[in-house]
Amino acid sequence: MSAPSSVSASTPINRWFIALAGVVMQLTLGTVYAWSVFKRPFMAQHGWTNDQTGLAFTLVIFFIGVSAAFGGKFVDKAGARKVATLAAILFGLGTLLTGVADKLGSLWLLYLGYGVIAGIGNGLGYITPIAVLVRWFPDKRGLITGLAVMGFGFGSAIIGQIAPFLIPEVNAAGEIVAVNLGLAKTFYVFGGVFLVLLLAAAQFLNNPPAGWAPPVPAGTVKAAAPAAGVELGGALRMYQFYILWLLLFLNVAAGIALISNLSVMAQDACAVTAVVAGTVIFVSSLFNGLGRIFWASLSDKIGRKTVFAIMFGTQVPLFFLLPQISNIVLFTVVTCYILSCYGGGFASMPAYAADTFGAKNMGQIYGKILLAWAAAGVAGPMLMEYIKSSSGTFKMAVFVAGGMLIVGFLLNLCYRKPKIA
Repeated sequence: MSAPSSVSASTPINRWFIALAGVVMQLTLGTVYAWSVFKRPFMAQHGWTNDQTGLAFTLVIFFIGVSAAFGGKFVDKAGARKVATLAAILFGLGTLLTGVADKLGSLWLLYLGYGVIAGIGNGLGYITPIAVLVRWFPDKRGLITGLAVMGFGFGSAIIGQIAPFLIPEVNAAGEIVAVNLGLAKTFYVFGGVFLVLLLAAAQFLNNPPAGWAPPVPAGTVKAAAPAAGVELGGALRMYQFYILWLLLFLNVAAGIALISNLSVMAQDACAVTAVVAGTVIFVSSLFNGLGRIFWASLSDKIGRKTVFAIMFGTQVPLFFLLPQISNIVLFTVVTCYILSCYGGGFASMPAYAADTFGAKNMGQIYGKILLAWAAAGVAGPMLMEYIKSSSGTFKMAVFVAGGMLIVGFLLNLCYRKPKIA
């Protein structure tokens, strides 16, 4: 019996059109990573501290991970279109409430709107295309998950480039020197645009019909049917689940510690303006997106384990080098590579999980792996904020993040693919 919200077996469908809808959804949701652009304007306008504004980003990443973890079950049971539509409404509403929070000067409404409501909508929207597309593309798992979540990386690139011209301009002393459109109106505009784009994309996300198989080019041998895979309970009894969970946690914690303060770090370390720092976010976010398609596609050729070994191993020296850099060009180059590996981890992990446990219960199993995202979303930024507050510099926090990647490299060596009947 086919899953809810699946197209019928007789319905002609171009699976690449479904992939396009998934990319649009991820592109819109990925705008959440541009939070550091808004951080100083919120602080300057309302007198909020670095820790107070940083908590909004911590909350949104936490609720993205938690809602994705449990939303995967609903994608498997209730159907992708319903979950994606709910995600659109919640993310659009949360973004609009962020504007209201600025208008009222309410820190708690900022946490509720941007952190909780938008975070839940984002997580539900994030897991839906991934769970759907691995079923439509069993022959291209790495490529298609990389393509889908590539949009998530590009979202912040777009907002990071546009937002500095709309929000209040803040100088190095933390003073507002130009109001422009203003924070509240900027979030009203973004909220409306996000809602329309997400609702449109959601209507095209459906599970494939029961027994569906990808088309086979003439002259090629048809691939064997995929294994049924394990249930969630079985996956939780396998040590491989916890290795994959920890790999995602460590890669995300290290990367998001950098992302959450990227604009501020660029301005402080390289003595540049917020607009220039916004360009750093734009360029590095492009690599966040490109890295997702590059590393995920590469994993189809050389294997997921090898790709994770390369990503973890090559990032370590760069994390120890970054705090020493004061040249904005070199700072950007290093950041671009780190973010390409950060995005690559997100893009390669769904295929790593599907290879390990099968695709049948992908929504539920990968959803639980995404709890690592929630945990890392709290640990990474809080680590940065705590060490910055106690030491006055981000240097030691970046070194600790590099140490996390060493642990990840060693854990990945312990992985062995299980035999599933």
